[in-house]
Amino acid sequence: MRLSQYFLPVLKEVPANAEIVSHQLMLRAGLIRQSAAGIYSWLPLGLRVLKKIENIVREEQDRAGAVELLMPTIQQADIWRESGRYDDYGKEMLRITDRHDRELLYGPTNEELITQIFRDGVKSYKDCPRILYHIQWKFRDEIRPRFGVMRGREFSMKDAYSFDLTEEGARKSYQKMFISYLRTFERLGVKAIPMKADTGPIGGDLSHEFILLADTGESEVYCDKALIDMEVPGVDIDYESDLEPILQQWTSHYAATEEMHDADKFSKEVPDEKQRISARGIEVGHIFYFGTKYSEPMKCEVQGPDGKLIPLEMGSYGIGVSRLMGAIIEASNDENGIIWPKSVAPFDVGIINLKPGDEQTDTMVEKLYSELGNLGIDCLMDDTNERAGGKFKIMDLIGLPVQMIIGPKGAKNGMVEVKDRKTGERSDMSIEQATALFK
Repeated sequence: MRLSQYFLPVLKEVPANAEIVSHQLMLRAGLIRQSAAGIYSWLPLGLRVLKKIENIVREEQDRAGAVELLMPTIQQADIWRESGRYDDYGKEMLRITDRHDRELLYGPTNEELITQIFRDGVKSYKDCPRILYHIQWKFRDEIRPRFGVMRGREFSMKDAYSFDLTEEGARKSYQKMFISYLRTFERLGVKAIPMKADTGPIGGDLSHEFILLADTGESEVYCDKALIDMEVPGVDIDYESDLEPILQQWTSHYAATEEMHDADKFSKEVPDEKQRISARGIEVGHIFYFGTKYSEPMKCEVQGPDGKLIPLEMGSYGIGVSRLMGAIIEASNDENGIIWPKSVAPFDVGIINLKPGDEQTDTMVEKLYSELGNLGIDCLMDDTNERAGGKFKIMDLIGLPVQMIIGPKGAKNGMVEVKDRKTGERSDMSIEQATALFK
């Protein structure tokens, strides 16, 4: 992609209404623009990152055996009345009446709708267990939306729902999602620690939050340092094997948010040298096992081997897809801008032409752009007439992992300056050496 043909409305100044670094950088780097309070348009650069996050989440859900579908943003109020949550959910739910006076709502979550879908589509125990998921926009009418996409009203979320015949089976599904989440966040280039959590309005008796550690996080977290260095299960994980030992490995160490923290227990269980007290965290995922909380009132039952009806054991599993972009930036930035993990960067490489119009420079830039493209490397080439200093600032701001810089002097010598955005290290190399970095 040529920057001269791209839409990248960067801002030089920090917006006055942006309180935290991720909100500031997402606005400055041209990732988003506010449409209304807590509601954002996703500009081309931001959308590319959002789609990459989605794809990693999707791949790991599929790997764990979950099946994708797509539910609507608008739901009927009646199914929420079936579960008993319609009146309990509060003002965060946006309630709507259509032209026929039918009561609808903009879904803040999907437990009721997925229970209705499964209830109407499955009648036999032979069709269980199943885990269904979708990635969809949701709406919660926050009383005070703030921090950009970190606490917006409209947001993209992956939510999965498991249906099992027994509690034992439901806990197996919970373990699958627990491990899938560990792998997902690892691939996204962030460290997310599972911490025991309150079940809140979702309900149930087993729940974990996945907390991304960041200096600018929302709340204080307390954990054993052993969790920070613990190895995440690999790509060869067998999700049909006994997963309980892995769950126990990750949950046997102390980890808690401020709300769940027990200071006495923390001091007794964790040696002083292993206490991570000053860390701050951002919630990026939340999983729940809640048994028959929804299946019983909504009559989501299947016929068992003996002919008797069995209310299904359920769980739900959420990842804040759009929220993750802000969280990643909170965890990975410097004074110059964003530092994207390679897995979610909007482009793999930023190519900077220091002197467009110089024949030798243009020729070498085009050759590099073409050869990287042939290797499947996604490049953003700055071919504008902006001054060199301005080009460097934009590339640092948008945070592409690698910058390749060519000016008249380098072109004359057949050399490309390659900069690592994360470390700042620079080295000169030929086009062949530069392209070999990606072979």
